[in-house]
Parts: sequence; C-alpha cells; structure tokens
Amino acid sequence: MTAPGYSPQSPATRELWSAPVAPDAVHATVTVPASKSLTNRELILAALAEAPSRLISPLHSDDSARMIAALQTLGVQIDEVDGEGEFGPDLEVNPNGALTGDTVVDCGQAGTVMRFVAPLAGLSHGDVTLTADESALHRPMGTMIKALREIGVDIDDGGNWSLPFTVRGRGHIRGGEVTIDASTSSQFVSGLLLAAPRFDVGLHLIHSGGRLPSAPHIDMTVEALAHRGVHVERPNAHEWLVPAGALRGKDIAIEPDLSNAAPFLAAAVVTGGSVTVPGWPARSTQPGALLSDILTVLGARTSRRAGALTVTGTDRIAGIDLDLSAASELTPVLFALAAFADAPTTLHGIGHIRGHETDRIAALVSNLRALGGEAEELPDGIRILPRPLRGGLWRAHHDHRIATAGAVIGLRVPGVEVDDIGTTAKTMPEFPQLWQRMLQGQPA
Repeated sequence: MTAPGYSPQSPATRELWSAPVAPDAVHATVTVPASKSLTNRELILAALAEAPSRLISPLHSDDSARMIAALQTLGVQIDEVDGEGEFGPDLEVNPNGALTGDTVVDCGQAGTVMRFVAPLAGLSHGDVTLTADESALHRPMGTMIKALREIGVDIDDGGNWSLPFTVRGRGHIRGGEVTIDASTSSQFVSGLLLAAPRFDVGLHLIHSGGRLPSAPHIDMTVEALAHRGVHVERPNAHEWLVPAGALRGKDIAIEPDLSNAAPFLAAAVVTGGSVTVPGWPARSTQPGALLSDILTVLGARTSRRAGALTVTGTDRIAGIDLDLSAASELTPVLFALAAFADAPTTLHGIGHIRGHETDRIAALVSNLRALGGEAEELPDGIRILPRPLRGGLWRAHHDHRIATAGAVIGLRVPGVEVDDIGTTAKTMPEFPQLWQRMLQGQPA
C-alpha cells in the first residue's frame, strides 16, 4: 500500500482528523505493516555485514526512510526490489566496503536513527554530523556520546551532550569495556551492541543504572546478532560481551509490527467486537507480543489460530494495576482503554517515556482532561480514573502513539479530533486508511 520510493513527511505537514465513531461492534481482519524496530536493526546489521542482504517485507515509513537515507549517506547501497509484501518492495542492502564520512545525517524524529547510527559514524572515514527535527533535539543522547568517547570515538557536541553533534570518524573504533546508565532508553544498549562486532576488540558493555526499560528490545538486538553469526554472552541481565568478528549477509523476513497492531486490537475491546491480526508470530522478542496476555487481564478474550491472533471484547474493561516496564510503547493505547474501564487503572514502570517524541505521560494526562476525563501523573507512571468523556481536540504532540490513542477514544466518544494524524507516518503511514477499512468491516 506504500508506494516505492517512500520518503519522510515534512514535519510541517499537519492534518486535522475527525476520529470516526464506531456505530456498532467492530468485526474485522487487519494486516499491519512490518516492525519498525526489526527493520531498522536489520538495516544496520546489513550495512555492517560482509556480504549483501535482502530484507523481505520491511517497513516503509518515516523512521525506516530516515534510516535508509542515513545509511546511504554513509555509502551503503540500498535498492528497492520486487517482493510479495503488500506494503511495499523488499530492500537489497550492499555494504560496499568502508563507510564514508564528511556528511550530515538528519535523524528526523527517529530515536533508532539517532542511537544506532552514531556508532556507525565513528566507523566512517570522515566527519559525520548528526542532527534531527527541532522537535526531537531534546531526546536524550548524552549516554551514547559518553560511551562512544570512552571506547575511542572523537565527538564534538559543543559541551551540550545532545544533538546536533559531530563524530570525527577514523574508520575504526577501539572498543573494550564501557559502563553506561541506559535507564532512559534501551536504545543506547542496542545501538552499541549492533555495531560492536566491528570494533577492534569487540565490546564489554555494563549497565549501571536502575531498571532497564523495554528489555525485550535488547533481546531483539541480541537475537538479530545471533542470526548473523555473532554470539553475545550475557553474564547477567545488565552485562553483554560481544566479540569482534564478521557479520553474515542474510535474507531476513521482517515480522509485522505487533505494537502497531495495538490500536486495532483495542478497537475490539472498546466496542465489544472482534479483530484478527494475521501473521502473528508464535514467538517474538517484540514488546507487542505481550498484548495477548495484557488484553486478557483487561477482560478481553484472545485466541490463536492458523498464525493469527484474534481479540474479542466482552461486556467490561477491567481496571488494573500493570507494570509496563517491558512494553512501555503500549502505554498510550492501554491508557485509552483504561479511560473506559470499570475501575481506576495504574500503569507504572514507564517514567522513561517522558523522553520520547514528547513527554508521553504529560501529553496523555492533559489530553484526557481536555475531554472531561481524569488522570494523574505519577513519578513512574499514570493513574486513570474513568469519567464520562466529551468530544474535543486531541493533541498528537508529534507522537504517533499519542495520535492512535486518540483514535481509540474516538471510537466511543463523538467529536474527538486528532490535530495531527499525519504523525502516524513515523511507523505506519497507512493508519488512517486501515482504520477506516476496519470500521467498514473490510479486510484491512
């Protein structure tokens, strides 16, 4: 459904969207595009591999386009080729030898580009300046800058510990032991692990902070490295040893994005209907794989059959107390469901989502209050107190997941308008069309 040659939308593009109300229970089958997290990890590994790779049914979105453009800027050849995926072509990635420098990488809104490309810039031959959309310059980067300096990378950040900054690539990175505090983002761990096989002596990485957020994403990184012949040792939950060595070129099929399936599955819960997502993997390191268990606790029924997950809503949405530290990206959609629950809900273990595209906790609370609801910010989470809601403006705050949460609430509340539905293009440019087709009961 996405045209070949997809390029990121302009940050100035804004589209006010009237969230459609579901007149009846939703009954639909929805096929979602590929995982952003897997696509961007595999692009990095393919760029560092010793031979070409093919990504089968990858994601085509703002974030993946930013990653492709960044790697092409560093001299990696990436071509679109015919494939069988319905959301766009496959990608052929040819490393083309040494990474080039003397260039600028625009990360847009993509945290994975910021955190994953920075180490590659150190492997390049020449200066690489990393920058981003103005609305994303606040995103934490100090941990990555400090870590890279400790393993031998020369970085000029003007003393700000943030974007924009310039990496003075020397064609190699020494590597060795480094200790970081990755409690604000697991992407710091993943970014270092992905590039580590190309370091002169590999990497011994130690996390010294508190609870690691989104730990499944680190498992995803370790598994992706294993598929390319790199075995990561884990002496404990906060320590990784990556040997120096070659990365295999491979053909890799990308799973559907399970977290992007969340708003569609939530539609079944909030309307008492039934939504099926085909291609649901039997096993996955994606945090969205936890949706089946979480939605069951909320009161829905879930079933697996023939590689598909079906969620069926019941006559209630339960108020719950839920630790979301392993799947914090699901917070906005679960927050939307909690607004219709039969009792208060507390979501915790998510303090780090204040540093995403926006302060997600503050954005969700202010949006719900604007619709007559009630929620309160907690040091490490949110408490939602169900109240009757009214229509009004739902602000996306440049955040795709905040936008889709507004769509879920709009299924039950007439008059909800999302001020920037176009921000869903970050990971799912087809969202408005898929949402409408779901409501019409068509295969989406």
